[in-house]
Amino acid sequence: MTKKKESDVKYSDTSGRYALLDELRGLDLVSMMLYHGCWDLVNLFGIQADWYYGLPGHLWQQSICWVFILLSGFCVQLGHHTLRRGAQVFGAGALVTAVTLLFMPEDRVIFGVLTLLGSAMLLTGLLEKPLRHIPPAAGFAISAVLFALTRNVSAGYLGFGSLRLWLPQTLYANCVTAYFGFYPWWFYSTDYFALLPWLFLFWAGYFLYDVVGRQRMEPLRRSVCPPLGWLGRHSLLLYLLHQPVIYGVLLVVFRVLGG
Repeated sequence: MTKKKESDVKYSDTSGRYALLDELRGLDLVSMMLYHGCWDLVNLFGIQADWYYGLPGHLWQQSICWVFILLSGFCVQLGHHTLRRGAQVFGAGALVTAVTLLFMPEDRVIFGVLTLLGSAMLLTGLLEKPLRHIPPAAGFAISAVLFALTRNVSAGYLGFGSLRLWLPQTLYANCVTAYFGFYPWWFYSTDYFALLPWLFLFWAGYFLYDVVGRQRMEPLRRSVCPPLGWLGRHSLLLYLLHQPVIYGVLLVVFRVLGG
């Protein structure tokens, strides 16, 4: 019997999954945990970090959410039961909202990233037939353009740069309109991802899957860092658990240091 080389074992595909996609999701999850850990240090433990609310912190936050949402849309077609999966993720988002409203209302999460992803999956599942009739390249381009055009709806206008179409303020009425991206002045959430513009980034990922094609995705079956892959495969559970765990660890550390 011949022996397999170590590299053959490392890069073999035993699960049928695209290991590098799991590992990219895991890497993004680690980045998000570090970002939220910094949020706790700055907002809950009083650590001074001007960079966090400056350009470096903003770019860090945007890199996390762009990768997470685009990758989620890309991976929709790799799975089954999109509606069921969407309902599960939406329910997890509702759980996060309920827990934060009950135990930490000053840091409440309303329409966070899980609510967005669950909503995007539900809409994609419901609209799958018409979406499949759109040529992938056209769908990707249209989604990317619509994402750019709606990027600033929360600021009151469509477009970018000097090309702006100001929207009527009557759109920014209540929590229902906030779900779509038109939040009133009194609305507050520490994690806010409305349907506009983020649904279009999700759909850009959805169409990008067909633009790339399965044949060109074969190299993505190789595993580079299995621990990151494990994190990526359990991202929903880890997302739900990471913030209380990080806060608990930091609380213990600061109490020990304070003592």
